Amino acid sequence: MSKWVLLLRGINVGGKNKLPMADLKSLLTAEGALDVHTYIQSGNAVFSSSNLKADLFSQNLSKAIENSHGFAPHCVLLNAKHFGLAIQNCPFPKEDSSEKILHFYFLSEEPSEIDAKKLDDLKISSEQWSLVGSVFYLYTPDGFGRSKLAAKAEKILGVPATVRNWRTVHKIHDLLGD
Repeated sequence: MSKWVLLLRGINVGGKNKLPMADLKSLLTAEGALDVHTYIQSGNAVFSSSNLKADLFSQNLSKAIENSHGFAPHCVLLNAKHFGLAIQNCPFPKEDSSEKILHFYFLSEEPSEIDAKKLDDLKISSEQWSLVGSVFYLYTPDGFGRSKLAAKAEKILGVPATVRNWRTVHKIHDLLGD
């Protein structure tokens, strides 16, 4: 039995793409997930499964959400080990990692190449970024909402992503029980 982390993109934001967590839990259970736990209303779930094929599971879940709620969210599915490595590989010191100024962009896949100059040109002097495998880390001490880099990073990286802040990542990790 393996543990998994599901991160849905763009649900329950600004009154759009409404998906109650109870409904998500039911949909996950219908897809074969066991011991499902959700965290806040932004589409975070932890569950167990045996013999799960991540790509197929993500596609089926997205279709099930579309059939029941009228939209097909992008799903990022990570096994517990890879989720833990995302935290472990964070290049920014923990003491500087305020809960809301350090963000993890969980990418669907590792970008084939990145335009570091474009990323650097968008950041202000206090911002820092790093790409480690399929996680893009963004440190925004002057505020995530004000960051031009935060707004355009996914487009420059060229792969779909979903973003979580430091606090949310750690709360999800706590649900894994590792």
